[in-house]
Amino acid sequence: MTLMTGDDHKIRVDVETSYLDEQSDPRERRYVFAYTITIRNEGQVPARLLTRHWVITDANGKVEEVRGDGVVGEQPYLKPGQGFRYSSGAVIETPVGSMQGSYQMLGDDGAQFDAPIEPFRLAMPGILQ
Repeated sequence: MTLMTGDDHKIRVDVETSYLDEQSDPRERRYVFAYTITIRNEGQVPARLLTRHWVITDANGKVEEVRGDGVVGEQPYLKPGQGFRYSSGAVIETPVGSMQGSYQMLGDDGAQFDAPIEPFRLAMPGILQ
């Protein structure tokens, strides 16, 4: 029997966002944001990202959930200390919104676990101080 500690499975998720003015059309209630995610395995066990789950909320409280396999068509395999970086986007109907979610991971030891993605803000420049 293998005794696992909390450090065995630890995935760090960092997010950077930007507003895409040229793709947005406020008159049509279309606000487009890009986000770049860096996933890093800070645990002791190699793991593969199997699926993603996003919850996207606009300022009107409209919620969209997105589930799917992998990210950007890949299911990255991360050894301890390795990272994976990708960019994607979201379209919402208000100039401000938020995203949060999780990645479902599978460790080489057979353990399935979630890597939480803390809420982050999508905001058109100049809207929030």
